[in-house]
Amino acid sequence: MAEVGIFVGTMYGNALLVAEEAQTILGEHGHSATVFEDPEPADWDAYKDKYALVVTSTTGQGDLPDSIVPLFQYIRDKIGYQPALRYCVIALGDSTYTNFCGGGKQFDALLQEQSAQRVGDVLLIDASEDPEPESVSNPWVEHWATLLK
Repeated sequence: MAEVGIFVGTMYGNALLVAEEAQTILGEHGHSATVFEDPEPADWDAYKDKYALVVTSTTGQGDLPDSIVPLFQYIRDKIGYQPALRYCVIALGDSTYTNFCGGGKQFDALLQEQSAQRVGDVLLIDASEDPEPESVSNPWVEHWATLLK
């Protein structure tokens, strides 16, 4: 089955919780999934022709959490074109703030620019409506797992 790298950007742990739940669900579907809580460029490079699931919260004015900014900058500045990558994004945010889910949307836009192939639709989770993000992400991951080859 598929090999999935789960790349996490988190401030308070919600994105990490979602990522760990996703890892379990993907494993139950026969996929191999690894969570990278503080993702490094070498971690990303190992999945460039596999699957990447970016799970990130949003901070400040729609920014990425500090833990994933170096990876984002590496992908933006050093990688460029990556058509062999298949990916998706789970974005956590709060719709009471401007730039709702801005961190995840930035990541998706970057990967689209680089010709990576999105598998499925980006999931936007609103903390003001769903205080337990895994209640929204788990059914999404169950479906996403069926799209992987």
